Amino acid sequence: MDYGLMTAPCGLPCFECFFYLAQEDPAMKDMLVKELNISPERAKCKGCREENGKCGHLPMACRVYPCATRKGVQFCCHCSDFPCDLLQPYRDNAKMWHNTKVYNLCLIRKMGLEKWAETKAKSVVHTYSFGKWTL
Repeated sequence: MDYGLMTAPCGLPCFECFFYLAQEDPAMKDMLVKELNISPERAKCKGCREENGKCGHLPMACRVYPCATRKGVQFCCHCSDFPCDLLQPYRDNAKMWHNTKVYNLCLIRKMGLEKWAETKAKSVVHTYSFGKWTL
């Protein structure tokens, strides 16, 4: 797995995304179609970088990908402006992993891409999706 290619500039692990995994898992693709009420064509993604920053299942264009490309950084955590307002989490659609971006980017910077991808990325997704809030 090329984690540099399969991790979005914003820190989202494309290799853990249901839309990426649905390419090889018909049951997951069917679940996405049903749960999100989208066409089967929209229930797939090759990863942010392979799609030039376009996620077909999202209702809007990504603002982070073109910014990172313009600034010549692989990940936002390598940018002198990190963190910036483009990474602001929102309560609206909070069920989406997009609110884990800054946390992932901090882990990538601290641990390194490979170690984060192999040991932490999946647990961040799982904890965010299914974990219970604690203080």
